Amino acid sequence: MSQPQRATVEHLVRQAVYKQLGFALPRQAEGPNPLVVNISARHVHLTQEAVEVLFGVGHQLTPMKWLYQEGYYAAKETVTLVGPRSRVISNLRILGPCRSACQVELAYTDAVSLGFDIPVRISGNTQGTPACMLMGPNGFFRMEEGVIRAAPHVHMGSADCAFYGVDNGDMMKLRVGGDLGMTFDRIQVRASDDVKLEVHIDTDEGNACNLGPDTPVELLK
Repeated sequence: MSQPQRATVEHLVRQAVYKQLGFALPRQAEGPNPLVVNISARHVHLTQEAVEVLFGVGHQLTPMKWLYQEGYYAAKETVTLVGPRSRVISNLRILGPCRSACQVELAYTDAVSLGFDIPVRISGNTQGTPACMLMGPNGFFRMEEGVIRAAPHVHMGSADCAFYGVDNGDMMKLRVGGDLGMTFDRIQVRASDDVKLEVHIDTDEGNACNLGPDTPVELLK
């Protein structure tokens, strides 16, 4: 017997919480897909060239845990990130598959401890961002740019875009309930035909609102 997907479980848990608290279910409960909000911990995306410099010629990333979006995974391999103050983050997880450009995504507190002054950018927009040094078991790789704090965003397919009435690049609001309830006002839409409905926030943002599997959330235009 197959196990229910995490999105389905969280959706059912949130429905139960709304009912227990006497709240009306948000309109999005009628949408084509359940809303999933995930915390994206610090990580790095690498090119195949960088992987081979860090781990050896011909090395291929090894999937360790598959992520919510189809085809994406947390790799078994990790690297050490060296910051401007010669402070390091060890065991920085690589996310696969390989990309056409390298990118490190940190939370604000990570950046402060390392000595980085990083901008908030949507993934892939790395022009003019800080450089860094990565260390792997086979050597060092210098990224000339690419260290960012990822802007909060929501992945949406065409059916979800139609339901919410938004297009790629639009801004939405994420209302988070619970004891530390708050609203994020700038959740950027990243539309694609091959994605599931999923909001990504970083660890600082997730800690600030105390996000958990039973936390009520609502996505608003």
